[in-house]
Amino acid sequence: MGQTLIEKIIASHSGRDVKPGDIANMVIDFRVARDFGGANVVRNLQEHGLKIADAAKTAFTFDCNPTGSDQKYAAHQQLCRVFAKQHDIPVSDIDKGIGTHLAIENGWIGPGGTLVSTDSHANILGAIGAFGQGMGDVDIAAAFAKGQIWFKTPPSVKITVKGSLPQHCTAKDLTLYFLQQFGANGLLGAAAEVYGPAIEALDLHERITLASMATEMGAVILLISPSDAVIDTCRTAGAAFEPVYADADAVYQRELSVNIANLEPMLSRPGHPDDAVPVSEAEGTPVHSVFIGSCTNGRFEDLRAAAAVLEGKRKAPHVVLKIVPATDAVWQRCLREGVFDTFKQAGALIGNAGCAGCAAGQVGQNGPGEVTVSTGNRNFAGKQGKGEVYLASPATAAAAAVAGCLVSADRLNSVRCRDASAPPLRQPAAKRSGEQSGKPTVIKGRVWVIRQDHIDTDMIYHNRYLTVTELNDMGPYTFENLDGWGDFAKKAEPGHILVTGDNFGCGSSRQQAVDCFKSLGIPLIIARSFGAIYERNAINNGLAITTADLVNTDIQDGEVITCDLASGTIVREAGEIVKAAPFSEVQMQIYQRGGLL
Repeated sequence: MGQTLIEKIIASHSGRDVKPGDIANMVIDFRVARDFGGANVVRNLQEHGLKIADAAKTAFTFDCNPTGSDQKYAAHQQLCRVFAKQHDIPVSDIDKGIGTHLAIENGWIGPGGTLVSTDSHANILGAIGAFGQGMGDVDIAAAFAKGQIWFKTPPSVKITVKGSLPQHCTAKDLTLYFLQQFGANGLLGAAAEVYGPAIEALDLHERITLASMATEMGAVILLISPSDAVIDTCRTAGAAFEPVYADADAVYQRELSVNIANLEPMLSRPGHPDDAVPVSEAEGTPVHSVFIGSCTNGRFEDLRAAAAVLEGKRKAPHVVLKIVPATDAVWQRCLREGVFDTFKQAGALIGNAGCAGCAAGQVGQNGPGEVTVSTGNRNFAGKQGKGEVYLASPATAAAAAVAGCLVSADRLNSVRCRDASAPPLRQPAAKRSGEQSGKPTVIKGRVWVIRQDHIDTDMIYHNRYLTVTELNDMGPYTFENLDGWGDFAKKAEPGHILVTGDNFGCGSSRQQAVDCFKSLGIPLIIARSFGAIYERNAINNGLAITTADLVNTDIQDGEVITCDLASGTIVREAGEIVKAAPFSEVQMQIYQRGGLL
């Protein structure tokens, strides 16, 4: 039986063949900690007396706050610098840019390789046919110290794209169309491989765009087999590798197809990346600001595409236009080739290379009532500020900046913007349904039931509190950003159990979204399914989690249940037994000793 791409990569880095569900200790070719999360990685290493396995295969990247404008971020960066100097670990400091892009530019990893980072979009490396994974602080500390980490082999899904990209459509439009088709959890927990002539024709920057939003589809990673051009680029960067490809007789959990023959320029409406529609459906909606950049669309070719729309034009007077290249190399090329001249003549603000709008520490945030068009990958409520965020391609974003309203670039000269004081074009989207060792393996407690799917980590623990590092201080902020549950921390008591829906913990890799429950004394979370990174973070930090469908029963707040983690059985108050996922041997071992470290 043949192997899929992810199975080949894991097998080559664990020394044995694997199949979906197998847990393997996987060698990590390169491991990264950012300014967000890096301080906690250092703290974990120091508290446990751990050494660095190989400093040459380790790095810190300061991309969330490349200006050091926040005192706590500045303190975290300096702590990492001191630690890095003590252990001869390279630092890509605040002038260098986004770590996942640097991994490709600097040759840290090539096709077939493995990389982990505190960045939840480390799976961007699927663009070169490599394994990249965002993980929490504990995971990264273990990888720093051991050079390897346990990993559960995900099932593989094969996606075949039929047709070619129509004129005026870009890789971002294709990516948003994927989100429309698959939703926020259509690829949940899977490694997706994407094929078809349209995919083979994508340049590296376009592959990066597509791979970067695997997380928003619930996928572990979205892998694209490396082309000759991608291989040449990686070899030129200095990476040492042997590319791998799926076998012709590889076995997939599912095989899907997507026809893009009638694709139009797309956007995602505020609040949900998967709420994607053609730009034409929202044309004319007034906008106040535009952000072009991020790990999804911050490459030179992305910025050049935006500049082509802006050439000889000015942004609308009421629009704030913000540009942030992904890396310093991109920044320097934009300077050399006149792209920045076009941006400045159009009235744009140009920032230092980095994450920008996706991180609170740099340009890109918006205020209450502000409507933003962003080329980023997330538009969850509160993620980029207090306003609303539409996701779009660089060309669409640039067109919106000129027009002052939503419009695709091909219709810029014919759009009629609506009056900003008029009622909104669309109605608000409806709410979606949906530490000590020797811990007890049978947990009994009263439940809180949240019948909602896709509760992301910003809803669980908002990014404005990411600089809080003491576990005891995290509890009060739990669910502060989840509508209707802002007072959860005041109501919940130690021993209470959380019951919720699908894809709980989707979004970023932030450890605090797990630690806040530990801070409150919540011993167990039962969900229909978990986001892939969140599941790892919970397991590795000794928080009991299990999957079961309780939200679709008549269970109510306050009911007492008893859950046996070893057997995977839940006994309800009236005696009804519900089947849950039993702990694996690895999960039980980590849970019993209080965490991975």
